[in-house]
Amino acid sequence: MSASEETFYGANYLFIKQDFMRWRRLQSKLHILRSQVGFTDTTHSCPKVCQGCTNFHGLSYGTNRETRTVLICAIHPYGWRQEEPCPDWSDTELCS
Repeated sequence: MSASEETFYGANYLFIKQDFMRWRRLQSKLHILRSQVGFTDTTHSCPKVCQGCTNFHGLSYGTNRETRTVLICAIHPYGWRQEEPCPDWSDTELCS
């Protein structure tokens, strides 16, 4: 590796490291803000038709309460809304 390549590699590494530290600091601040707003106080609810299903995801995405969206599962993102049982419901273990 020549001297110019080493200089470029070093500068690029430092830029990536600094960018990662900036991102990490922002994530830390967002975590603190979420806990202050009460994101940790919300109850985790699973729709009755999804209880015990291996496809259930149930995590919320978004940075504030107004835009936060719950992703129920990849097959039915907003949950199964009909009266009959979900045709994609599965109680089998994915990992044995």
